[in-house]
Amino acid sequence: MTIVESIRAEYLRYKALAESAIAQLDDAQLSVDGESGSNSIAVICWHVAGNLKSRFTDFLTADGEKPWRRREEEFQPRRVTRNELLEKWESGWAPLLDALATLTDAQLQGMVTIRRQPLVVHEALHRSLGHTAYHVGQIVYLAKSLRGDAWKSLSIPPGGSDAYNRDPTKEHAAGHTAALKDRR
Repeated sequence: MTIVESIRAEYLRYKALAESAIAQLDDAQLSVDGESGSNSIAVICWHVAGNLKSRFTDFLTADGEKPWRRREEEFQPRRVTRNELLEKWESGWAPLLDALATLTDAQLQGMVTIRRQPLVVHEALHRSLGHTAYHVGQIVYLAKSLRGDAWKSLSIPPGGSDAYNRDPTKEHAAGHTAALKDRR
């Protein structure tokens, strides 16, 4: 596996985590604000999609903060259907996955620009992966709190560590992603 393939697999792991959490909710829950007025899943998805679309459209050749992006609007409260949310979500992931499909390990030492600041390609990818993982964690946490006792674990369930350790299948991103997709 190349470095770029490894990074792509990790992005896909986080994408599957978010989608598996979202799949456990009804449409109304997607727009419910978190505790203390924190962002709803819809708002978080709008932000992640906007960020990914901006960063990875013309990834190697244009500043990652596009002039057409309206970041502040991403954080506006919104009521959406599941289809609207998933369509928006995919609109951000498509440019990322397209960029990673053509990126090579040899290009990881090149330079990109984000907000007029130069970054080594691998730094920009790690920064973006961390940002995405942070927000996916918020999505999972909020979905779990909304589901309560009906929540289905997306990793090793409580009390399941010994059984998992006898047959670990989620140590690699692809295995975890496949397990998540099988649950939906």
